[in-house]
Amino acid sequence: MAGRKKKKRSAKSGYYDFNLVAVVILLICFGLVMLYSTSAYTAQVKFGNDMNFFTKQTIISVVSLLAALFVSKFDYHVLYYVGKVSYWLSIFLMAMVKFTPWGEEVNGAKRWLKLFGIQALQFQPAEVAKIAAIIFIPCLIMKMGREITTRRGLLKLLAYGLGLAAAAFYLTENLSTAMIIAGITVIMIFIAHPNKRLFLMWGGILAVLVVLARIMLQVTLGEMTLDMDNVENFRLARVLVWLNPEKYSSEGGYQIMQALYAIGSGGFFGKGLGNSVQKLGPVPEAQNDMIFSIICEELGVFGGMVVLLLFGYMLYRLFFIAQNAPDFYGSLMVSGILIHIALQVILNICVVLNWIPTTGITLPFFSYGGTSIMFLMAEMGIALSVSREIKFAK
Repeated sequence: MAGRKKKKRSAKSGYYDFNLVAVVILLICFGLVMLYSTSAYTAQVKFGNDMNFFTKQTIISVVSLLAALFVSKFDYHVLYYVGKVSYWLSIFLMAMVKFTPWGEEVNGAKRWLKLFGIQALQFQPAEVAKIAAIIFIPCLIMKMGREITTRRGLLKLLAYGLGLAAAAFYLTENLSTAMIIAGITVIMIFIAHPNKRLFLMWGGILAVLVVLARIMLQVTLGEMTLDMDNVENFRLARVLVWLNPEKYSSEGGYQIMQALYAIGSGGFFGKGLGNSVQKLGPVPEAQNDMIFSIICEELGVFGGMVVLLLFGYMLYRLFFIAQNAPDFYGSLMVSGILIHIALQVILNICVVLNWIPTTGITLPFFSYGGTSIMFLMAEMGIALSVSREIKFAK
């Protein structure tokens, strides 16, 4: 019997998802090439160095990738014991943005925290909140067990997740992050909850309400002409620009119109790498949330499809890890990472195509931003750590 057990144990082999590592490296390299192409002119004008954005992003990306590979060597179960701490720490850091002098305003948005007034320690606490949701919500689900099937248990989970989303919205005025945290929470609960019909029913109702709201907004606001200088709520202004970018071109519609021109002028194969016209000024800050429009202008629809295929393959690898994780906690965490990346890619592209109002959300691995890439790579490290524990029979 002992010999049989030993033989069975030896028939198991460890696993490490090198395919995920490969697609992450491909996305980083592709993203850096497009970042340089998109930002070189702006960097030269602003800083006198066309590689300013590229150099910073390269250093952060390489260091973050090495850190992710290092983190992947550790047992991910340790996160189970720090989940609650990460949750409250993220809220504390976001509160510091709103209520302390360390909160930093950039381009009219106060979302950054500059610790001790040091530029190198400036980051967005909202990114911490995303990873806190990915770590902590699975902790709650595991601790609650069958209680999740009760109304009280379901409301408790939603209170924690949507409470974090509300904190991100109120403390950092970051609607896009709030939407992502809410999406991560609801979909992870959907995965864990045995009653799928309940969520599908409410999801269908929500979809219908969104469509009706879009129609009502178009009817009530689409043909109206308002004095944008007297519109105090900037989110209302964004909705007006979204509904009629031509009419409100000087209030923000110009950027989205030029982004659409960039996509249209690229055709199927594009104008060629580095040959974008819109990045020279018509699309302001193109290296941030509008970088996908420049990809389509220079590399065409084909280039855009390649980007989506790379993201699709990354999501497939994450799905594979989640499906084969050794325990439900690891599976839920990797599912949360998958949901985060999928939502962020979808929302960014919808903004670029003017399907939804501008939210300021970035394209993962492509848009310029040190905090974003650091926490994305932290998530990749967690996913790779879970993959290390997968065992397959030979």
